[in-house]
Amino acid sequence: MDVLISTLQQMSVLMGLILIGYIISRTGAVPASGASVLSKMENNVFIPALVLSTFWKGFTVESLGSAWMFVAGGFGVLALSIPAALLLGRFCAKDEYTRKIYTYGLSFSNFGFMGNAVVLALFPAVFGDYLVFVLPLWVLIYLWGVPALLIPRKEGEKNSLRSSLKRLVNPMFAAMLVGMVLGLLAVPLPAFLASGLDSLGGCMSPVAMLLTGMTVSSLDLKKTFTNKAVYLASFFRLVLFPAVFLVLLWLLPLPEDLSLCILCAVAMPLGLSPVVIPGAYGLDTSTAAGMALISHLLSVATIPVVFWVYTLLG
Repeated sequence: MDVLISTLQQMSVLMGLILIGYIISRTGAVPASGASVLSKMENNVFIPALVLSTFWKGFTVESLGSAWMFVAGGFGVLALSIPAALLLGRFCAKDEYTRKIYTYGLSFSNFGFMGNAVVLALFPAVFGDYLVFVLPLWVLIYLWGVPALLIPRKEGEKNSLRSSLKRLVNPMFAAMLVGMVLGLLAVPLPAFLASGLDSLGGCMSPVAMLLTGMTVSSLDLKKTFTNKAVYLASFFRLVLFPAVFLVLLWLLPLPEDLSLCILCAVAMPLGLSPVVIPGAYGLDTSTAAGMALISHLLSVATIPVVFWVYTLLG
């Protein structure tokens, strides 16, 4: 029951923000360029602030030295999820751009905004471990996920090592490197700067949901809710992946706190970055918005079931 209540509370916040974004867009309360401006703010300000703050706080010698098991667990999840996402993404779309959107969503769930909320509400004792566990996920997002799947190649640009390295040079990746250095060197930040980073980073998920609502306002909702590929991707993300990891957790003698971290990360719905980042480059985000909307709605039912099954297996 606690899982269901926590999920419903979090979903009410998310759906409320989507509804607000939908209303202000449909009523013309914001200009037509509003979504583009917010996307660029997310790309250049809010997400970099969140990344820098996360790594400054979590990427420390102490946390990495004492919690190697959680770091290894994070990389282990990626070692299984990314190859599966590359394979399953081909079943969701034929064109390259849309297939990359699905691949990103299957590789990286909403382990940040939703994952943090679920862990804090249900398993607060492992929240510190969870922050260390997801560090490898953040690293792979900005080393591979964003530059390879979400940032478009320039027209005529060949898919070479040089072009891939160029796409790595973005505000999010720079923020990750700065945060790593500050964290490892234990550099103290002035209180006003740390508070400012937290405030800006806290805007990332709410603004992403507003953007989802603004994007949804221009969609054919009937077409969105009848898009079989979105439901297929949601099934992979919300049912298939958690089921596979439930079996693995049942077979492997892992500590319970590590098992909870793994399950909290893989059971979350499709992430929000595919709505935010491509939008800053003027790309179509309708598929990503549909993924975010439908998978978050479905997760109200799937997340409680996943943890219920986990308790039965335990």
